Amino acid sequence: MPKTVKDYIRTIADFPHEGIMFRDVTTLFADARGFRMAIDQLLHPYAGERIDKVVGLEARGFILGGAIAHQLSVGFVPIRKKGKLPGTVISQAYTLEYGEAVMEVHDDALQPGEKVLIVDDLLATGGTCEAGIRLCERLGAEIVGCAFVIDLPELGGRRLLERLGMQVHALCEFEGT
Repeated sequence: MPKTVKDYIRTIADFPHEGIMFRDVTTLFADARGFRMAIDQLLHPYAGERIDKVVGLEARGFILGGAIAHQLSVGFVPIRKKGKLPGTVISQAYTLEYGEAVMEVHDDALQPGEKVLIVDDLLATGGTCEAGIRLCERLGAEIVGCAFVIDLPELGGRRLLERLGMQVHALCEFEGT
């Protein structure tokens, strides 16, 4: 029977702490067929749409975003955690379940009017992606969509992003956290 993307994802109980079911995409990335399937399926809804840049959210979004940018023959823009980019940056704070964090992008990474696709491996609460959206919009870019391998619907990230007017695409869902 043919595998789905979800079949390539390993679940590790109680990581990084007790009560968390960690959805590990490294097993998906390590399998050539699974990785190609994921990239193809992440791109599918955007076939025929103009995309000027792919934006990847740290860190696994870099792996996916780089491959998608290559497929589209467009540039790739990393959005990183505070202090990781060497040039002049703009910053956006966001809340986590356990506090606050800051994401940054180079202030010249996107041009006004550029169409971007935001990519990450997992959509949980949506806070990281919301910060990425805010950064892209502050640079004048237009977000075509937000694409993820995994959605954890109980955590509400999709609802948050859709309330922001974003088109959300996820390849699979897992129940719980």
